[in-house]
Amino acid sequence: MATRSVDPRSELVFDIHEFGHQPGGSKEIVRDVPAPEGLGNDVIGVPTKSPIHLDVRFEGVGDGVLATGVAEVQLRGECARCLTEITAEAEIDLQELFLFPGIDPDDVEASRVEGELIDLEPVLRDAAVLDLPFIPLCREDCAGLCPTCGVNLNDDPDHDHGEAIDPRWASLAGWADDTQN
Repeated sequence: MATRSVDPRSELVFDIHEFGHQPGGSKEIVRDVPAPEGLGNDVIGVPTKSPIHLDVRFEGVGDGVLATGVAEVQLRGECARCLTEITAEAEIDLQELFLFPGIDPDDVEASRVEGELIDLEPVLRDAAVLDLPFIPLCREDCAGLCPTCGVNLNDDPDHDHGEAIDPRWASLAGWADDTQN
């Protein structure tokens, strides 16, 4: 996980000074926070500033603080087959151990408690991206777009361009009709 400075003003940063470094201490957080920018990918994601409902529990354990809970988010994107807009809700499971400073300093990937603060944004970002559908669809049986003209085949399932003629024989297509006259 890339090291970045914790902004104490962020609504995804939480103060754990109430139970500090004591194993067994805990704190429950239930609140709505605005979604940070860039939570998703090019096809589907969480709209910036849309509400995220957090229900998270912080528990002091020997070497750090364990954060567990869920984040309920709104998703917006487009169907990978027919390009129609998709809106949905998702529940993202969160679980991360934040190590206290000085614990296992060689583990550069570990999340850390910074001062008395925990930043959930990187954890939320990683979990959201992993939970997003790889190929988002408007519905399971989406027919997609016509490869010839781009018509949405969900709106017109009987759409047809007639029998395809092999381009090598196209100039002979009317020949049979011309010889019978």
